[in-house]
Amino acid sequence: MRQSAMDLRHQEFFRMPYKPRTSVALLIESSRSYGREVLRGVARFARTRSSWSLLHQEMTIDTLTPDWLKVAAVGGVIARVDSCTIDALRQLHVPIVDVRCRRNFPDIPQVETDDRVIAELAFNHLWERGFRRFAFCGFQFAHFSIARLNFFRELVNNAGCPISIYESPSGPNSPLTSIEQSGLFDVGPLSSWLCSIAPPTGLFVCNDIRGQQVLNACRAREIAVPDDLGVIGVDNDDAICPLSDPPLTSVCPNAEQVGYRAAEILHEMMNGKFDGTLVEHVRPTNVVQRLSTQVIAIEDREVAKVCRFIREHACEGIDVNDVLAFTTLSRRQLERRFRSELNSTPHQEITSIRVQRVKQLLDESFMTLEQIAQIAGFTHKELLCSVFKRETGETPGQYRRGNAVLD
Repeated sequence: MRQSAMDLRHQEFFRMPYKPRTSVALLIESSRSYGREVLRGVARFARTRSSWSLLHQEMTIDTLTPDWLKVAAVGGVIARVDSCTIDALRQLHVPIVDVRCRRNFPDIPQVETDDRVIAELAFNHLWERGFRRFAFCGFQFAHFSIARLNFFRELVNNAGCPISIYESPSGPNSPLTSIEQSGLFDVGPLSSWLCSIAPPTGLFVCNDIRGQQVLNACRAREIAVPDDLGVIGVDNDDAICPLSDPPLTSVCPNAEQVGYRAAEILHEMMNGKFDGTLVEHVRPTNVVQRLSTQVIAIEDREVAKVCRFIREHACEGIDVNDVLAFTTLSRRQLERRFRSELNSTPHQEITSIRVQRVKQLLDESFMTLEQIAQIAGFTHKELLCSVFKRETGETPGQYRRGNAVLD
């Protein structure tokens, strides 16, 4: 019996040599936001540009190389390389890309976020909020903290502004987790330094972990954030920033693109085509503003106190008479000083805070307008709709539809 053309094609297919998928080891922590974003970028490359089999396990940033790596027959590694892991990785005799960049190792390309641009984004954000005094808080011997301090200090000095600096002490060869934990053991010196800073000051912290430590100390010493101290971190950690009190503004470092670019480089190395630079910087994306910098820096401390009162109580239904009862200023004095500092009135500030709260609830919830009106300090939904349309140019429904996040 003659075989059909379809049968012959099937036989030809099964005689074709099978090419196994290349295994790539990912020695990157999933315990913090930056590492998770790097992993997400590598996964995006693997889905679209390669047929890799990705090997990864739950780990922290200072974890040693796992035992399974010795028998995994990997074709390449993307890792947070350090002196404690480099020898074991070298023994694999495969291409390696480093996404920690703490130290330079010969012939190992590095991909990291551009710390100079991170410092520029943080400085510009604080400057646009009206801060003309600055501070930096970091960790001794943490390479990223040192780099960000140097770039930030250069920007502050070029602007002709004062800067105050504090770094928690640690050992020069300490693991990063120990360096970061050092911030938990010097609460007294940190608090004293924070109390010594003249308000208002814009404070840049080296990462979000440090930012949360600073905000905890501010709350314990009753330092008003953001009125007296506007605080901005780095990493936009999706757990730390919203849980901080107040929620922490942060620079988004574009770690996903770091992971994607590291995967591209590794792919080129595994195919013998890499001829790029050994150190590549990825530009961070933007500043994600939260309450820790949601302020206009005000030198008039009485007006700053009133603004804080308004921000904390506007959605409780207060009016200008309640503000006058809080301050020692007369109505005429208060409005004159408000216009001088903010080019607005107390009534306009109350309205602005309420509209911001409505926007947040429209963005983050499925609440009805009746429910939102009650939470945002409006007596009924019709008043909410009228004020919202006047202030934003669109109805609450139009705003919610225009800002809907597509799955």
